Amino acid sequence: MRMGVLAEIDRSTERGMVESLEGKVALVTGASRGVGAATAIALAEAGCHVACAARATDADPQKTTGTIDQTVAKIHSLGREGLAVPTNLGNDDEVIAMVATTAEHFGGVDILVNNAAITFVGDLDIPLKRYDLVMQVNLRAPLIALREVAPLMKERGGGAVVNVSSVAALYPHASLMAYGISKIGLERLTVDAALQLAPDSISVNCFRIDMGVASEGFVANAPGADHSTWEPSEVAAEGILWMIRQPVSYSGRRESMFALREREGIMPTRIATPATEAPPTELYNGLVEGSETYFVEPYPDEHDGGA
Repeated sequence: MRMGVLAEIDRSTERGMVESLEGKVALVTGASRGVGAATAIALAEAGCHVACAARATDADPQKTTGTIDQTVAKIHSLGREGLAVPTNLGNDDEVIAMVATTAEHFGGVDILVNNAAITFVGDLDIPLKRYDLVMQVNLRAPLIALREVAPLMKERGGGAVVNVSSVAALYPHASLMAYGISKIGLERLTVDAALQLAPDSISVNCFRIDMGVASEGFVANAPGADHSTWEPSEVAAEGILWMIRQPVSYSGRRESMFALREREGIMPTRIATPATEAPPTELYNGLVEGSETYFVEPYPDEHDGGA
């Protein structure tokens, strides 16, 4: 029975990309800045109404610049409805409330972008409290959000979910162990959820950022890196929007930003010296040469908290 359903979904590929997102309702986490904010704005430009979730608000800003209220203001300037949903993704109840608030305000949810993530510098020596928080925000919160939106999407005849991953999922970058573990887990969640939700016409895909992207958070975590080779966040948002526009048969995909650009001719570079070396596309196997990390704690005196 399941194979019959999947076969029918596969035939829908012939229908091509979704022509319009006009009036669709999207929920984007980590939408106060960086790739999340750029994605929320790109969705609004495509015709969506967008709920923006994160901790940072105008009334309670974080040390890194950007708030969900600022993102919502840009969405309104595009003639679309935006909703600021203050959310600490480190708290299960707030994640559940985030989805419920969005659905209550807009009448449902059609698109979910699990973009928010945090990291702390450390490997085997990372304090377990910090390790647990990374897993909570980067992996548990997307699972809960996906579980909460699935029945809402089913009621509306289907939907699209994009989980945002990182090359750290595949390559053991020094000092990013917990972050990398959470991201490879997110990629596994993607393929499992895609299979389970395919009969309900809900696609679940993973967009892996494996090129330098100059989001405010990434720049703060890597002040010593050469940022001139990093693309603006809007380039990554273009790739996420492309995935959302694919037919429902396009599901369970773990796409590399670099490879997607090469294969589909999308996300044209906006910098003078774009990346030319292909990053890994599968989990690294073996020992890598040791190297000094350029990742640092941007706010070492700040208490641990959710995203």
